[in-house]
Amino acid sequence: LSEFEYDRVLQFNPPDGEFVVMNYRITKEIVPPFRIQPFMEDAGPGRVDLIIKVRCELPDSNYAGNVTVKCPMPKSILGCTCDLGAGVTGQQTDYSQSTKLLTWTIKRFEGGQEQFLRAHMSLPPQAMQAPERTRKEMGPITMNFEVPMFNASGLNIRFLKITERSKSYNPHRWVRYVTRSSSYVCRL
Repeated sequence: LSEFEYDRVLQFNPPDGEFVVMNYRITKEIVPPFRIQPFMEDAGPGRVDLIIKVRCELPDSNYAGNVTVKCPMPKSILGCTCDLGAGVTGQQTDYSQSTKLLTWTIKRFEGGQEQFLRAHMSLPPQAMQAPERTRKEMGPITMNFEVPMFNASGLNIRFLKITERSKSYNPHRWVRYVTRSSSYVCRL
């Protein structure tokens, strides 16, 4: 790795098949790929709506796949139903009463688009008397996603050279960039 530090050249003997060359962390400021905006509305006696709006800040030419948004709900919740809007495809919601967890999955989230979820919560009267306590019991909202052929850090491979060729092995020269979330959190 000392050669990488000075010359920015990484040399290695690859194993057979697909493999990961490098995992890394960056410390500079980057534009987050998603913007999550949660807010609550009073929907009448014993009902509160949680609206989660998610905007994909990726370029229009990119998309995120296998997007999952999770939000723990208040312990006192009696039930929850969800609306995704008219004509929405490739999305689904699930609320587990036993774990009090709301899960929203989006198969393909195009860059530059915005999606929203409205969760209608039924709450007991004592929870409605202490709305701040109920709000503190919710969240945080977590998000998992994968963005193919996108690199948020700007780290690029400029040149790929295969120096030793073998008659029994025919290597393919290609690089795949994938951005994956590991801890994407929004506090309510």
